[in-house]
Amino acid sequence: MTDSEVETATYTIESPDGDAEELTLPTGIIDLLREDDAETDPEVIGDLAMLSFAQQAHALVHHAHEEPDESVLADEEKAMELFEERFGQSFGEMTGHSH
Repeated sequence: MTDSEVETATYTIESPDGDAEELTLPTGIIDLLREDDAETDPEVIGDLAMLSFAQQAHALVHHAHEEPDESVLADEEKAMELFEERFGQSFGEMTGHSH
């Protein structure tokens, strides 16, 4: 299969202010990451976005060269709270990585 034969789909991410960004992804990767047949493509992408933001927030607080300021600590705490709301388990429980 050549690169031009790989099926892709383009999704739009929109901010509350109306700014938008398009993201084109191979549909086969989305299918491989789907946890069950009832999960929609946007749910798969949303889960991965949440996981990525949580990983980055974790790194900013726990793996930074300098001590993060209070606003970064608060943002990381909120990210972890939203992560747990979405997945029903903590970042540490899901990834096996905690401090």
